[in-house]
Amino acid sequence: MEKKLVSIVMGSDSDLPIMKQAAEMLDLFGIAYEIDIVSAHRTPEKLFDFATNAHKRGIVTIIAGAGGAAHLPGMVAAMSPLPVIGVPIKSSNSIDGWDSILSILQMPGGVPVATVALNGAKNAGILAAQIVGASDSEVMSKIIDYKTGLREQVEAKSKNIANH
Repeated sequence: MEKKLVSIVMGSDSDLPIMKQAAEMLDLFGIAYEIDIVSAHRTPEKLFDFATNAHKRGIVTIIAGAGGAAHLPGMVAAMSPLPVIGVPIKSSNSIDGWDSILSILQMPGGVPVATVALNGAKNAGILAAQIVGASDSEVMSKIIDYKTGLREQVEAKSKNIANH
């Protein structure tokens, strides 16, 4: 079994359709991960255990997604020495996602959470891969190839549109 390097957590199973995008990017880069529901409000004991022990299990970075009050990413960052990437999610009880964005983005000094765009789990997966890639040349090579592919796609589209 491959050692899991990234942990993807979310506050509720309703967040899964968004958070799957992070998992898909990690799959693309060949990075093993775990995925679970850890509610800051409904399972605080599980949150404490997860956040204080993830680094002891070999996790390198954590992607935490939450909607509404969105306390999960910040609470994980408060208790874990690992980099935390927060994904604000526009949930059914959200105020157009702004409550989630601000809850994750506006962290106090000393407790950083790298925050991606609203529902931006794809970018969270890429950022997690870049963190892993900083010390893994095989992953770094895949990231370079991915970014080259992005550039080539835009160049092809530009050429196509210029020919019309």
